[in-house]
Amino acid sequence: MQERQVPERERGADSGRIRARFDRLKAEGRGGLVTFVTAGDPDFETGAELLAGLPDAGADLIELGIPFSDPMADGPAIQQGSLRALRAGMTLRRTLDLVAGFRERDGDTPVVLMGYYNPIYAYGVERFLADAQAAGVDGLIIVDLPPEEDVELCIPALKAGVNFIRLATPTTDDNRLPAVLTNTSGFVYYVSIAGITGTRAAADQQVAEAVERLRRHTDLPVAVGFGIRTPEQAAKIAEIADAAVVGSALVETVAANLNADGTPKTGCARAVLDQVRALADGVRGAVKQA
Repeated sequence: MQERQVPERERGADSGRIRARFDRLKAEGRGGLVTFVTAGDPDFETGAELLAGLPDAGADLIELGIPFSDPMADGPAIQQGSLRALRAGMTLRRTLDLVAGFRERDGDTPVVLMGYYNPIYAYGVERFLADAQAAGVDGLIIVDLPPEEDVELCIPALKAGVNFIRLATPTTDDNRLPAVLTNTSGFVYYVSIAGITGTRAAADQQVAEAVERLRRHTDLPVAVGFGIRTPEQAAKIAEIADAAVVGSALVETVAANLNADGTPKTGCARAVLDQVRALADGVRGAVKQA
């Protein structure tokens, strides 16, 4: 049975970084760039180098994938990234260590963990939320927890002061949308296609209509992801929504910069960061629609 909405007075104080970043983007009159990378792909050291370089390369918010062996929404590129990270010894604890190391240098860029519930359940929800907050995590996107399961993690997260960001999809109709938006905080992630990550892109008009519909139901910022690969595509989404999310294209660049034995080539992280700079230039050149 679905839990009631958590009133503001029962929510813990979050870091404020997500809200501040979207406020800044609005003041600058532009959409943002959200970058997804898998924690510890292809190894911890390269993952840390990549994470540290993302803000200077132009990432406005960072989604950090929790490596997991059995994903349901991820396409081949992100699946392989997770497997590489797991083979390199990544765990949920080491993912939090990555964030903590990042926070030693950057206190402003929002970091959202994206993944599945199983690793968090195994870690222990209360322990995880305490450790995530201590590490500097701002929000969670947990793909396989629908609103009916809010008692599992969403409500404890909100009470602990960690944003819980929900996914809306092309099949989320007006009857379902209020349930999806209940207890959602930080921003809404609109999945622009019905399918897995990294496979195809939605038509701009379809995305525009979906974002407009979401904005009739919520004042939260709307970020759009799945299928965005090029600076031109990111720019178009940044004209329509509050942010464009790019993930599979970046993970593919990691894969393209590995040696035959799976170890990173010299400049692996730099290649991804150069790609982020090009995406950021596209987003920053977009003109917001009225």
